Amino acid sequence: MAFEDTLRSVREFNLNDLDFDNVGAWPIAIKVLVWTGLVIAVLIAGYFYHIEDMRLELASAEAKEVTLRKDFETKAFQAANLDAYRKQMEEMEDSFGALVSQLPSDTEVPGLLEDITNKGLLNGLDIASIDLQKESAKEFYVELPIAINASGSYHDLGAFISGMAGLPRIVTLHDFQITADKDDPNKLDMKIIAKTYRYKDGDA
Repeated sequence: MAFEDTLRSVREFNLNDLDFDNVGAWPIAIKVLVWTGLVIAVLIAGYFYHIEDMRLELASAEAKEVTLRKDFETKAFQAANLDAYRKQMEEMEDSFGALVSQLPSDTEVPGLLEDITNKGLLNGLDIASIDLQKESAKEFYVELPIAINASGSYHDLGAFISGMAGLPRIVTLHDFQITADKDDPNKLDMKIIAKTYRYKDGDA
């Protein structure tokens, strides 16, 4: 019976009759509704101002956990293969040493010039000049250009270029200039820059 009286009082209640200066005189049903609404509003506000921030922090922590897990897996793999990496490093150092040994030192440049001259003469070329140019220091090595002027037939020039690859020291060829000889149409004049290299030590 009391519940029916409460429902009837709610239906018969007029919002205009609410007196905010005398909340205690409000019907119990209205008080319950108002307090329920306030509690729900507080819970919603608490979610958005506190729980939502915690949820975002949790998502960030979960993402960080994934990154840390991947880093751990990578480092664990590297640690498991440490011996293989060391062996590979030793092989690379050996290969590097072999390459460095192919770079001429200052005292070997005259011998290199002699090798180039002999290679040209062996292939039937007329060597007009072989001139050392100014060295150019790079990050790990020093580059020494050598200007070569020679003349010969097309096949002689080709054989000379191919023969340069067989030299015991590293030599690269650049800036080809080939022109026909004015006096002999079967003869070609060639200007070329051969570059050799030496390892850049602390004093270079």
